[in-house]
Amino acid sequence: MDLLFANLAHGFGVALSFDNLFFALLGALIGTAIGVLPGIGPVATISLLLPITFGQPATTAIIMLAGIYYGAQYGGSTTAILLNLPGEVSSVVTTLEGYKMARNGRAGAALAIAALGSFFAGSVATILVAASGPLLTEVALSFGPADYFSLMLLGLIISAVLAQGSVIKSVGMVVFGVALGLVGTDVQTGQQRFTFGVPELSDGLNFAAIAMGVFGIAEIILNLERPEVREVLTTKVGSMFLTKEEWKRATPSVLRGTLIGSALGILPGGGASLASFGSYMMERKMSKGRAEFGNGAIEGVAGPEAANNAAAQTSFIPLLTLGIPSNAVMALMVGALIIQGIQPGPRMVESQPDLFWGLICSMWIGNAMLLVINLPLIGMWVKLLQVPYKYMYPAILSFCAIGVYSINNNVFDVYQTVFFAILGYTFSKLKMEPAPLLVGFVLGPMMEEHLRRAMLLSRGDPSVFIERPISAVLLLIATLALGLMLLPGLRKKKEAAMAG
Repeated sequence: MDLLFANLAHGFGVALSFDNLFFALLGALIGTAIGVLPGIGPVATISLLLPITFGQPATTAIIMLAGIYYGAQYGGSTTAILLNLPGEVSSVVTTLEGYKMARNGRAGAALAIAALGSFFAGSVATILVAASGPLLTEVALSFGPADYFSLMLLGLIISAVLAQGSVIKSVGMVVFGVALGLVGTDVQTGQQRFTFGVPELSDGLNFAAIAMGVFGIAEIILNLERPEVREVLTTKVGSMFLTKEEWKRATPSVLRGTLIGSALGILPGGGASLASFGSYMMERKMSKGRAEFGNGAIEGVAGPEAANNAAAQTSFIPLLTLGIPSNAVMALMVGALIIQGIQPGPRMVESQPDLFWGLICSMWIGNAMLLVINLPLIGMWVKLLQVPYKYMYPAILSFCAIGVYSINNNVFDVYQTVFFAILGYTFSKLKMEPAPLLVGFVLGPMMEEHLRRAMLLSRGDPSVFIERPISAVLLLIATLALGLMLLPGLRKKKEAAMAG
């Protein structure tokens, strides 16, 4: 316990430096802004901002990117409540009850409980990250190459299983992402592979170009296709003070949302969206005010908002302890660390204590900043929505081109970005979720490395993956997860064949 407090004291010393405080505030502001603006989201924004992190210290860069991620969860609730317009996917659930509360003249109460619930959940989840991080790191140090390979395979399968749409398409995207990660020079043999004679590909594909193209620019093109429909709330926000009855009903919902969000955030493929939906379904069944659901139940705002913020914080646990990204945003974080020359994993606590503990402590500071800047600036965030997309996107696209070029000063990276933007747009039209592709791209090279190590140590005997207990259990879980998702589809085909 004394060691934990000493590490936290060190972390606060790092997080409270002027540069880190400034970039934590900048990340929180950007996160809130992109949470407010519908259709952009933290994945697209972080992918667009990756190039500017290249010239910053690693700790400062990750603190800013983390602020964008959990800041987006706060911002998304503002427009969900006031305009019935979820700025972030995880805020879709908030529109169901939050906008009804606003229509009933309780917009201020809805915004207040969303902010306070988010702050409480974020703070609790940060304590979990601080407490469990070193413990999980010790467990992870006992993993062998075979165990790591199985763990990464499990992460890939669960990210595919929990993705939206067809499981077959998601698995295909994972495989495609792994294949993209293998482009370049083989580390062991020095032979080039999948480069097709293009010398610029000898070092592999540019991570920032893939992330920017598939998520950032493709999302911009899709947003420009959609008509802008915004129904502005005509009534006033009203008092932000909750009544005694509202406090009594909202408090258990915040606690339950914190619990479910903290648990689901750790799971590969989980995250804020899954947590908010899960919390809403739980509140509909468990809350005392469930009869009011559909007419502006405060539990339907308090629970999901707490859940999505708790999940945003705890999704850092597998990243910081195992080096495994639990969702697309965490895959971008891995990419940002690799750009900085840092390999995420169990040795980060020892090799990068400033980054590990500085990031954890910056989450507390960032959550406090978000509580302060969100409620007083509601008017400004709503006005931001009045800026038409057609004026915003030319500037964003220009920034993207300059940013991706500046990483290597190579115009070929800009061509890569354009290619992956077209690819990302095509994926969206074909209803193929791109998030598993990015997770596959990040984990693919690591999986290959651990597979080779395991096979070398076992002298080419593949049974090592089953003989090691940890590896065998992880492979069993992966097989069960894939089987459970494929069974309903196979059953339907069988019934259709029998009926025919």
